[in-house]
Amino acid sequence: MRYRIFGRRTGLRVSALALGTGNFGTGWGHGADRDEARRMFDGYVEAGGNFIDTANGYQFGQSEQMVGEFIAADRDHFILATKYTLGTDPGAGISQTGNNRKNMIGSVEASLRRLNTDCIDLYWAHMDDGMTPMDEILRGFDDLVRSGKILYAGLSNFPAWRVARADLAAELRNQVPIAGIQVEYSLAERTADRELLPMAEALGLGATLWSPLGGGFLTGKYRNSDEGRLTGLGMLVHSEKTARETAILDTVLAVAAETERPAAHVAIAWAMHKAATSTTALIPILGPRTRAQFDGTLGALDLVLTGDQIARLDAVSAVPLGVPHEQLAQNVARYTGGRNDLIDRSPLPVR
Repeated sequence: MRYRIFGRRTGLRVSALALGTGNFGTGWGHGADRDEARRMFDGYVEAGGNFIDTANGYQFGQSEQMVGEFIAADRDHFILATKYTLGTDPGAGISQTGNNRKNMIGSVEASLRRLNTDCIDLYWAHMDDGMTPMDEILRGFDDLVRSGKILYAGLSNFPAWRVARADLAAELRNQVPIAGIQVEYSLAERTADRELLPMAEALGLGATLWSPLGGGFLTGKYRNSDEGRLTGLGMLVHSEKTARETAILDTVLAVAAETERPAAHVAIAWAMHKAATSTTALIPILGPRTRAQFDGTLGALDLVLTGDQIARLDAVSAVPLGVPHEQLAQNVARYTGGRNDLIDRSPLPVR
């Protein structure tokens, strides 16, 4: 496993693949018991991984408890990330959810207890609640860093305009910077290419990419059978609903046949190619439910796709970029005086 610096706002060194622990526990009625979770964790550590992603709500707190137990023997080795917003208890009330300061403070204290640690390395707001002002979130993050309870802060599942506003506000006020974003991204879900990932590159934010297999869709295992498919996770699980999704899976399976590797390797290798060619850190998050699933995805680390294979996967999965990006691309000759091919551009996006 190789390591990357998590964006240009930190010196944090994280492994090229993160371990998502949403399946550590059985509180949701599905997932992995303690022994199976331990086997997945051990396999990740043996492979050189150090970046653990959890959340207070995963398996109603069981995930954090297991992670805290597993990392206890070598806590300082791991980059530990967890989240708040959704609450832990399935019956969490109106005062125990959302991004407000009250829930943030209560959640971080409870997470520290479950994780059995004094400090969380990377603390995420799990998703935009559409109600809490960004000023309130930033002040809360800054206070938690100053009190030593967290080291870095990030925004997961937030729209790009709110992240950009937070980034600038934190800079102007000398508050703790936003270290990164977390967003769904895979061959099956590339709408982050429109705003979120270009923003992360321009601002130097790290990005963790959840569901790189599209909820199992990109493995091809559900093409002929729904056996084992999780049906209660909504947007986490993709399927062949459209001709585009069928074409994506057809191409993934064709490349898998060419490389004589599983389709899961192809999907993750494509995501890692995106990471390798980005100017900031893009870190796919593996979210296995069994050690066998984990072993079946880890092999992607040594798969290098050809330029032709990358181009085919890019083309079949591309999403329309929409306004204003398509108009700008069509008019590039006009706003460069017809000399675009002679302009040496910076490898970093302009801010």
